[in-house]
Amino acid sequence: MSPSEKIPCQVFRLAREASHYVASEIAAFIRQRSDEAKMCVLGLATGSTPVSVYNELVRLHREEGLSFKNVITFNLDEYFPMQPNELQSYVRFMNEHLFDHIDIERGNIHIPDGTLAEEDVPEFCQRYEEQIAEVGGIDIQLLGIGRTGHIGFNEPGSGRNSRTRMITLDRVTRGDAASDFFGEEYVPRRAITMGVGTIAGAAQIYLLAFGEGKAQVVAQSVEGPITPNIPATYLQEHPNTRFVLDEAAAENLARLRCPWVLGDVEWDDATIRKAVIWLATQLDKPILKLTEEDYNEESLQELLATVGSAYEINLRVFRHLQSTITGWPAGKPEHAKQPGDRRQTYDDVFPKRVLIFSPHPDDDVISMGGTLIRLADQGHEVHVAYQTSGNIAVFDDDAIRFAEFAAEFNRHFNIDHERVDSLESHVEQFLKHKTAGQVDSPEVQSIKGMIRRGEARAATRYSGVPSEKLHFLDMPFYETGRVRKKPLSEEDIAITVDLLEKIKPHQIYAAGDLSDPHGTHRTCLSAVFQACNRVKEQDWYHKCVVWLYRGAWQEWSPHQIEMAVPLSPRELMRKRIAIFKHQSQKDKALFPGSDPREFWQRAEDRNRATSEFYDALGLAEYEAIEGFVRWNGDAEGIL
Repeated sequence: MSPSEKIPCQVFRLAREASHYVASEIAAFIRQRSDEAKMCVLGLATGSTPVSVYNELVRLHREEGLSFKNVITFNLDEYFPMQPNELQSYVRFMNEHLFDHIDIERGNIHIPDGTLAEEDVPEFCQRYEEQIAEVGGIDIQLLGIGRTGHIGFNEPGSGRNSRTRMITLDRVTRGDAASDFFGEEYVPRRAITMGVGTIAGAAQIYLLAFGEGKAQVVAQSVEGPITPNIPATYLQEHPNTRFVLDEAAAENLARLRCPWVLGDVEWDDATIRKAVIWLATQLDKPILKLTEEDYNEESLQELLATVGSAYEINLRVFRHLQSTITGWPAGKPEHAKQPGDRRQTYDDVFPKRVLIFSPHPDDDVISMGGTLIRLADQGHEVHVAYQTSGNIAVFDDDAIRFAEFAAEFNRHFNIDHERVDSLESHVEQFLKHKTAGQVDSPEVQSIKGMIRRGEARAATRYSGVPSEKLHFLDMPFYETGRVRKKPLSEEDIAITVDLLEKIKPHQIYAAGDLSDPHGTHRTCLSAVFQACNRVKEQDWYHKCVVWLYRGAWQEWSPHQIEMAVPLSPRELMRKRIAIFKHQSQKDKALFPGSDPREFWQRAEDRNRATSEFYDALGLAEYEAIEGFVRWNGDAEGIL
């Protein structure tokens, strides 16, 4: 445990490894209690974070005989009001992900009741506390953490001794839940939740957090002061709490952010770059102005002793960063090559076949629109593969408007008007009577998918990519009509493999933006990685380079970037216009996530911030920069 950490943290490379660890701990305790002829009491959480834990517990039940006959469960919370069969119900969530697949006694399952009359809630909450006490308390409590630092639905301001109760949800929490309810206006304003004191009564607590989006609140909870503004900090007072993290969620902890401050480190190239950039940022100095005194005073004496003088280290890191900057992301033609060019130009073949994978129909232009335009302008054969339809992210009003247009068009030209009138009537009537969170009908889903396709064509046409180079994959895992998707299947991977074998690209670009709150980017990236590993022995793939882009939800840090593509003011404006072609996502996206800015604003702000960072480090000043990291071929990559 790092001396800066007030709660023990266990960090795994991958989220799946962390989930399997927690599942194995729970399984071992269940078996121990079974051998002792005792009951095991589990406190359970919902949301995307614990799903892999539940999947592993189900596997252990099916394949290794883990029985849940001696298990009693208490769930943390439930929205209020909420019917148990609704899509967003935590009763339904637990049944779908765990209870329907194991041998637990139904009478041993306890979940806060969202169907109660409001006046009955206080009595229910008191009884919930009594039921926990009657079974001897919770043995193992599973937790996630919200961006506000909430555990359960204990929002900022919750007291350390609070018990099960009705609460009003924080604005940020409701915003984060908006995607599950197809709009923030449909998210319940209240919930029933165990209190902080109830949670703290558990004998053992495992808090799981995955992804860069949780890194800041994890660091605040683990290393910061105890404060009611971040309820998770109360866990510092619990004797048996453990945070179980992937590397992305742990990246703001001192042991990963600046490990040299805590003790000895192994000085490889990546760590040296990270340390020097950290030092320059700390002191607000360009890299080439850092002195030996700067290194010594900021706990980097060992780096000087191991690697050499400040001058040598500064130059080494500066030259590396300089070499990442290129205006030719897919290589230079012969006439543009210069003697002694150290930059990574990858120009053994020119022009190249380039395949850009876009999880949603707008990720290509949002995250790497400037580079996409540059690739097309420089004469490369650019293909774009839209991995999902993106149909759930279209407002109902847009679907009605397009159905009306189709009907009017066909009436005007007398084309099968009866059938189109019927479709228009269905769309209008369905959406008029649609309830909060209801899945769209197949007809409505198709119209919304066509809207997204049309916008993608408009954006890439403006960017210089002809429509015949677009590939709409409509991967099956996505097509549920719900925010919650199906697991990645063999069919999804086969679709991706077929496209790779058809195009045989020299370059592949894929979204490494894993903070996407809906998980689509992570699933789409997994499909690309798995497909690449299936074709890696083919001759064409030996010369293929895979680049990962970010931008919609986060950005690569300068010490990570391996290719930096600078954008001029005109190119940045062209990128903006390309993003504007996605009119259904303009002004207000249906699922904006936690960032209130429009996607074009996020993209420009991040691209400008990267260029400003390079400038502050002493490199050339550009209007904006799009950054990329090269995938090393690891079968699991950064997932």
